[in-house]
Amino acid sequence: TSLSTSTLITMSSHHWLLAWLGLELNTLSILPMIIKPHHPRATEAATKYFLIQAAAAALILFSSTLNAWQTGHWSITNISTPAATVTITIAIMLKLGIAPTHAWYPEVLQGATMNTALILSTWQKLAPLTLLYLMKNSLPNSLILTIGALSILVGGWAGLNQTQTRKIMAMSSIAHMGWLIIALNMSLDIATMTLAVYILLTTTMFTSFNITTTKTLADLGVTWPQSPVLFVIMLITLLSLGGLPPLTGFAPKWLILTSLCHTKLFMLSVMIAIASLPSLFFYIRMTYLATLTAPPNTTNAQHKWRHKMSHPWALGPIMVMAGLLLPLTPLMAT
Repeated sequence: TSLSTSTLITMSSHHWLLAWLGLELNTLSILPMIIKPHHPRATEAATKYFLIQAAAAALILFSSTLNAWQTGHWSITNISTPAATVTITIAIMLKLGIAPTHAWYPEVLQGATMNTALILSTWQKLAPLTLLYLMKNSLPNSLILTIGALSILVGGWAGLNQTQTRKIMAMSSIAHMGWLIIALNMSLDIATMTLAVYILLTTTMFTSFNITTTKTLADLGVTWPQSPVLFVIMLITLLSLGGLPPLTGFAPKWLILTSLCHTKLFMLSVMIAIASLPSLFFYIRMTYLATLTAPPNTTNAQHKWRHKMSHPWALGPIMVMAGLLLPLTPLMAT
């Protein structure tokens, strides 16, 4: 059912009512997946997710009705009422979990399983982002750039004191969404590439964490004996998420900063480059904790490596792409 959302939004002839219906279907489809473990945390996460998404959908319906009332049409691509534009933008930011409306996002991810958290971090972003793509010409530029810079800053700083891998990935997602909406304001091609790289890296990390049952930073220390190769590539993917130059994650940041410099937004470029340093710090700290503070041998503390691990067939190719796609940047950006 979740697949129907993007289809409804795309096929809706750019009509706000059908887009709203698609968003509601999307929310109702993911709720059983969040609540499936029958754990109090899962119930809490599903309740929080439902309340936030319902509030955002109600805001979208209200502002699109306001726009239709004043202009006489329901077109997504042409919103001429400033109040409706700002309200819809804020509602979509709430759905995406972008700062300053981000507080629900880490809590929901922490209450969900790894696979559900992966869906929330990747697939569930597509429907709101589709609306942002369609609204590109009507978006309030200064508001978008401010929210993007704030998300990068918050995603970095708030992740510094986290020990749960799902919460760290949530903060990482908030920061990456900040880069993405700034890219959306500059160029749709760069934004699409940023989204593709974000989904690739996030899928790789969540799949690796799920296979090795790594739920906290302490678990990273006993991951080596399970699969040394998987462990090393997981750490490289972490650095790629941080945007270190030889790796895939550097490409979108490079193109976004270049685009911002071409449009003479030098202060914003410097600010978001500096704001991404805390994110890079906690990725490097995870790598440090995993490699240097725990010896790469078996310990008597935990015996997870005695359990047989499943290796999905797609994990190999996506792990390779997560680290080695930088030379293809010109091809991906066109």
